[in-house]
Amino acid sequence: MHIEGIKGVPKFSVYEWQGKSSDYCVLIPIINEGDRIHKELFRAQKYGIGQEVDIIICDGGSTDGCTDEKKLKALDVNTLLVKEDIGKQGAQLRMGIWWALSRGYQGIITIDGNNKDSIEDIPRFVEKLKEGYDFVQGSRFIKGGHAVRTPFIRLLSVRLLHAPVISLTAHFHFTDTTNAYRAYSRNYLTHPKVLPLRDIFMTYELLAYLSVRATQLGLRACEIPVDRVYPKSGKTPTKISFVKGNSELLKILFKNLKGDYKPVHED
Repeated sequence: MHIEGIKGVPKFSVYEWQGKSSDYCVLIPIINEGDRIHKELFRAQKYGIGQEVDIIICDGGSTDGCTDEKKLKALDVNTLLVKEDIGKQGAQLRMGIWWALSRGYQGIITIDGNNKDSIEDIPRFVEKLKEGYDFVQGSRFIKGGHAVRTPFIRLLSVRLLHAPVISLTAHFHFTDTTNAYRAYSRNYLTHPKVLPLRDIFMTYELLAYLSVRATQLGLRACEIPVDRVYPKSGKTPTKISFVKGNSELLKILFKNLKGDYKPVHED
């Protein structure tokens, strides 16, 4: 199935291997994650995550074989979405959010596909969504969470810069604001003053914006403990380059503070 011509949603193809089987889904944006995504999905399978939520892969156009149909189906993936348009993570998430809302899910969890996060904690996010929270942020820095081998510069930038600025913007204290492991309610994503399906969200803008918009609108938010474990050796799995990538993150952070990503009818 091919999807195109929808405002705010990139063109993409759908490989739907199972029908909707839960009120909740997890969106996993990936691009050329190699064996990391398979290891993550294997852990998910071990903990029965596919029985708790529908697993949806949001691929940015991988060419390394990590989206092999046979492998993904064997690892309980419900649907593979493949972006065929411009944009990076923000576009992948918009593709996934549109698909999830169209399918009628009541809540959406997102997690990176590089096997750093405790995917076995997904039921905790579902529990909070069922309790009525609209935004649930996973944090490695609160009691019960674990930050393992986090690069020192990244640790400093999150704790001393990113988290304070996001908290100031959100009017709510958050501790792990660069962490894409979080959950959103349908109520939040369809709120008329949120509008996540806009072409302005191409890279990491959407994560920053959705981190703050819920509490700005008086919706319920919380943090829950999660683990984020960096590998013992080898290259750090990240899509953010040290100079250019971090510079772009800073620009996004302060544009978000100024309110540049609010819908145009907002003050």
